[in-house]
Amino acid sequence: MITAKRADFRQIGDRFGISPMLARLMINRDLETEEEMKSYLYGSLSDLPEPELLKDADKAAQILLEKIREGAPIRIISDYDVDGVCSNYILYKGLKRCGATVDYRIPDRIEDGYGINEHLIRRAAEDGIDTILTCDNGISASDQVDCALGLGMTVIITDHHDIPYTREGDKVSWNIPGASAVVNPKQTDCAYPFKNICGAVVCYHLVEILYDRCGIPSKEMEDYLSFAALATVCDVMPLRDENRILVREGLARMKNTSNTGLHALLEITGYLRRRINAYALGFVIGPCINASGRLATAKEAMDLLLCEDREMALEMAQKLVALNNERKEMTAEGVKEAIDWLEETGHCEDKVLVVYLKDCHESIAGIIAGRVREHYNKPVFVLTRGKEGIKGSGRSIENYHMFREMTGVKDCFIRYGGHPMAAGLSMEEDRIGELRLRLNQNTDLKEEDFIRKVRIDIALPFSYVTEDFIGELTLMEPFGTGNEKPLFARKNLALSGLKILGTSGRCSRMTLTDEEGIRMEAVWFGESDRLREEIADKYGSETLSRLMQGLPSGVRMHAAYYPQLNEWRGVRKIQLVIQNYILL
Repeated sequence: MITAKRADFRQIGDRFGISPMLARLMINRDLETEEEMKSYLYGSLSDLPEPELLKDADKAAQILLEKIREGAPIRIISDYDVDGVCSNYILYKGLKRCGATVDYRIPDRIEDGYGINEHLIRRAAEDGIDTILTCDNGISASDQVDCALGLGMTVIITDHHDIPYTREGDKVSWNIPGASAVVNPKQTDCAYPFKNICGAVVCYHLVEILYDRCGIPSKEMEDYLSFAALATVCDVMPLRDENRILVREGLARMKNTSNTGLHALLEITGYLRRRINAYALGFVIGPCINASGRLATAKEAMDLLLCEDREMALEMAQKLVALNNERKEMTAEGVKEAIDWLEETGHCEDKVLVVYLKDCHESIAGIIAGRVREHYNKPVFVLTRGKEGIKGSGRSIENYHMFREMTGVKDCFIRYGGHPMAAGLSMEEDRIGELRLRLNQNTDLKEEDFIRKVRIDIALPFSYVTEDFIGELTLMEPFGTGNEKPLFARKNLALSGLKILGTSGRCSRMTLTDEEGIRMEAVWFGESDRLREEIADKYGSETLSRLMQGLPSGVRMHAAYYPQLNEWRGVRKIQLVIQNYILL
């Protein structure tokens, strides 16, 4: 599908000093007003909303300042994913800087489960804790908050997840816990203009207010930008508006971070020598932090971020990388098992896929759900047997609001929560079949919702692909959810010189020539064996052999691509990264 939005691209280009092509790409991303375009291109930290607009943020800061003056012990309780760890880190360091008596707990995924629970509350009371401060969790914990209040503790919630609700006919009742302050932009009466921030950004803004009240220079907040950026990308927040600014600013500062642990992780993963972008956060750095919460304890990731000894930090970072490699292997096995089961049982035909992998490590259920969703382009729930019943994670598609659909069958769950695109749950084993049935009965998904759509920005001739144009595309970064990397396409390309690179079989290099006779080097990061099989099936094995030898072959394709500069041994070349192709 080619995006065909109309506007005066030349006028927009003249207004902002950009090419008409870049103006068109911005319009394709639903930027309509001059203010939106200016923010997209040149937004800075000064453009962020006032943190006091967050409902109860000022109130939460005031309570915390009173507790600091009293010397009352404060305990932070977070989630165990990247957003939870970064939220915890920002609050812990921020409160320490303000002089608080503060410690933290990160629930164990297996022993404690998600978020604050009665066990953690009672332990806090036994430890003499006065105030519990949640981050990246708590909005669904009404009973647990009541328990803490009954034990005489103060509770402050900072969260960003959807607000639980009950519906009777047309009447919706929001179920907000009775904490002393609830800071969550999703509250209907919250004036904060941008609702889609992650938990770490909520904490960032709360610490902003605390620093202002304590007279701490605002420049010290810059130390937290890289963690706000990391959490935003890893929690798959849309890279629009405020998130775009925070991620861009965080990335710009990351290599020069003063945090010894983060610096060590960048060194071990090789990103001190490479350009750090949103991909690096979401697919390299973030997963290493997540691996501790999945296969060990998230405290190991927090310990790394708090470590100030370089050699020790390098050892800890290496351990997280090893854990992530182990997680990758376990994930691949789980994905295969899930797809095999769906195909064998015929449940792959369901509109909403519910897979029970009883021996799967519960910590990787969400990753497996994401991979299965990619395979079928359907919403997926992956369930596994936990220590106390069934645990599960869901990953959704664009036309399926997962949290809302789960609310429609909430009696199936012991606990549940999440976003439109992702969710977590616990339930009893004997209700799995019922859950599968009711989710499929209730859904209004249609077959066309499952059709994979490739959205192309521009059918761009190779003659437009220059170093200047590629350089201009960097103004659109960071890329990710809500600000996808531009995708271009050309039809009827002649393919020559196919070569397989490396030992993994995941990269093919080729030369493409368009109808104007312009040649471009291109790479395909996919299954090289599959590409060769498709060429042999369509054109014959002899043609494939000629192609592999760099001889004229007659093979032609349509291709969707993204251009980039490739530098190797001091030589810079333009190359196209093929995203999708169709052999003709």
